[in-house]
Amino acid sequence: MLDEFPGKVRLVVKDFPLRFHEGAEPAALAARCAAEHGRYWEYRELLFVAQPAFAQSDLLLYAARLGLPRDAFRACLDGGRYRAQVRRDVKEGRAAGVSGTPTVFINGLRLVGVYPLEMIREAVQDALDDATGKRP
Repeated sequence: MLDEFPGKVRLVVKDFPLRFHEGAEPAALAARCAAEHGRYWEYRELLFVAQPAFAQSDLLLYAARLGLPRDAFRACLDGGRYRAQVRRDVKEGRAAGVSGTPTVFINGLRLVGVYPLEMIREAVQDALDDATGKRP
């Protein structure tokens, strides 16, 4: 969508680790630690492929696969540097009615679950049309 609508849409990613998945919060924290080294998206992809293997040893292994500095990554993870931010994301999500993942918001329209790309594209176009007054 970012490529299809350059300068018209933005992507905001929030963490929403599910309570019943005990490894979800450490995985979210690890992804944020990877972001410190510019590798958030690559790390996130490894998490999706590897789930539910989110023990600390697994999270460190994924970081090593991406060539992240072991000591810095471990210090970030062990120190819980991003715990408050992740928990703030969860609080915001709950306030917005999020109860599971994935949940996508397009100008207030909440889409829960996995949707075909075409449906997302249409929702984005509808939102842009509403914003520019192109819809009746």
